[in-house]
Amino acid sequence: MKLITVVTPCYNEEENVEEVYAQTKAVFAGIEGIAYEHLFIDNFSTDRTAELLRALAARDPKVKVILNARNFGHIRSPYYGLLQAKGDAAILLVADLQDPPMLMAEFVSHWLAGEKIVIGVKPSSQESSLMFAIRRTYYRTVTRIADVKLIQNFTGFGLYDRRVLEVLRQIDDPYPYFRGLISEVGFQPLQIPYDQPRRQRGITKNNFYTLYDIAMLGITSHSRVPLRLATMLGFALSGISLLVSLIYLLLKLMFWNEFSFGTAPILIGVFFFASIQLFFIGLLGEYVGAVLTHVMKRPLVVERERINFNIPTVLREPIE
Repeated sequence: MKLITVVTPCYNEEENVEEVYAQTKAVFAGIEGIAYEHLFIDNFSTDRTAELLRALAARDPKVKVILNARNFGHIRSPYYGLLQAKGDAAILLVADLQDPPMLMAEFVSHWLAGEKIVIGVKPSSQESSLMFAIRRTYYRTVTRIADVKLIQNFTGFGLYDRRVLEVLRQIDDPYPYFRGLISEVGFQPLQIPYDQPRRQRGITKNNFYTLYDIAMLGITSHSRVPLRLATMLGFALSGISLLVSLIYLLLKLMFWNEFSFGTAPILIGVFFFASIQLFFIGLLGEYVGAVLTHVMKRPLVVERERINFNIPTVLREPIE
């Protein structure tokens, strides 16, 4: 019997973990010939999430739980949880129910038909229209400048075959941009569109910093266009500056008494070039920071506790 591991990262989701568990259980109850286990990885929640997960694990041996030693962030913890999946395939399903669990049945059917990656993409959403427009603009921009063809409107929700997971384990990235790595591994994903529902319980854990972190990680991990743009823009602006200075010189020589330099053009030019320099210095710093993160090779996650991992979900023959 084939085994699917459903991986659900969570942080302060006490209002959702029981519901996502119940909906997942209902989905797999309708899929014949497939066993499943539900792996929750809790990123050091400060509410009752860990307590509720312990209760679920005590009732159901299919529930596996990893409790992190501290909050390792929204990038590393979900990815680490996915790498711990022991099934023949893994499904990444967030705890906030904005990725519809019923879509997992369609993922599994395509996987059984031979697909290695089946993902959900959200061309439409019931969230704030302004926020969704910003996200779509970002996806389009990153897709155009990336070294590989990235998937638009993709957040990680999908099914990944064991072969894909083995490739991801070999990459050994300490701060992975998962959405980009799926494009890097080379398997052609099958995309299933869905309309993203509005969050019904709890509040989103995404803030400006987390969204900025994901955005910059996507750019620095998969594109060198910004660095090259800085070089080209530097040449262009230096040429424009030289041209303007020559024009000013000629005007002064031709109209010595009438033409005045004035302080406004100088101040505007100084502030403009200073802002351009600061912007690209900051961008360069993002790339240097990404290199530093890879060089330090810190672990993705340090576990505080594992629950139910010593209880087999289903008896299976070893896979060669």
